[in-house]
Amino acid sequence: MIVDIHTHTFPDKIAAATLDKLKHLSHTVPFSDGTAAGLAASMARAGVDRSVVMPVATSARQVPHVNDASARMNERGEETGVLSFGCMHPDFDGWKEELARVQRLGLKGIKLHPEYQGTDFDDPRYLRILDRCGELGLVVLTHAGLDVGMPGKDNCSPEMVLRALRQTGPVKLVLAHMGGWRQWDRVEELLWETDVLLDTSFSLGEMTPLDDGCYRPEDLPLLGREDFLRLVRRFGAERVLFGTDSPWDDQGAALTRLRALPLEPDELEAILGGNARKLLDL
Repeated sequence: MIVDIHTHTFPDKIAAATLDKLKHLSHTVPFSDGTAAGLAASMARAGVDRSVVMPVATSARQVPHVNDASARMNERGEETGVLSFGCMHPDFDGWKEELARVQRLGLKGIKLHPEYQGTDFDDPRYLRILDRCGELGLVVLTHAGLDVGMPGKDNCSPEMVLRALRQTGPVKLVLAHMGGWRQWDRVEELLWETDVLLDTSFSLGEMTPLDDGCYRPEDLPLLGREDFLRLVRRFGAERVLFGTDSPWDDQGAALTRLRALPLEPDELEAILGGNARKLLDL
C-alpha cells in the first residue's frame, strides 16, 4: 500500500480561487485543481492507494467547521482512498475540548502550520496542544522550516522544534519537508536524536516555477540525491514517510524520484507506506 501522508484539497467552491492565490504567492506550479476529485484522479494516475489531507486553520473560528468537514471526508475514505486529519489553531479558546472531539470524530491527528498561524512552534500555545495530542494519542503533522510562499518568515526552525520537545511530554510528531524546508543541515544536526518523524514532501529534486521570472535557475534545486539519502540514513528509513504536498508536487513524479534512489527494498516499502500504515493504524 502506497500512502501519501501530506496532501491538500479545498472545497470545490473556493478551490480555483485559493489555488490561484497560493500559486502566485509561491510562484510555483500546482499539479492538480486542488479539489478532492482532482486528488483522486492524481492518485489513480500515480498508483497511490491512500492520501491524507492536511487542512490548515488560518483563523481560530475555522477550527470546528474544518474538523467537521474532515470527519465527513473520512466517512467516504474507504471508497475514495482520501482521508483527512483535523486541525487546530493556537488561538482557539476551546482547544482542549476540541482536541478531544477530534479524537471522538475518529480523526487520526491534526495539522499545524506555524507560518500561516503566525506563531512560533515553541510558543506556549503550541506546547499545550502538543501535550494534549500526546495524551489523546493524536498524531501532529506540522509544516517545518521556511515556506516557499512566505519568504522571510521562520516560525518552525529546528531550534524551535528542539525547544518545544524539551518542554512537552511524548507526542507523535511528524515534521514536513524532511524536517525543515531549506534548513536541512540543522535538521540533521539537531533533531536526529529526538523521536520526530519526517515526511518527504516538497524536498527532493527541484521546484517547478511559474513562468514569471521570480526564480533564478540556482533557486530551484531542493535536496539532492546524496543529501536526501544522508538524512534518511541519519534518521533511519523507519522514521521517514512519503508525502508530496499535492497539489504542489506531482504524485507520480515524486514516486519516480524516490524509486530511483539506491534504497533497500524494505526501506523503500517502509517509506512509501509501511511507516504510515503503522502510524495511522491503516
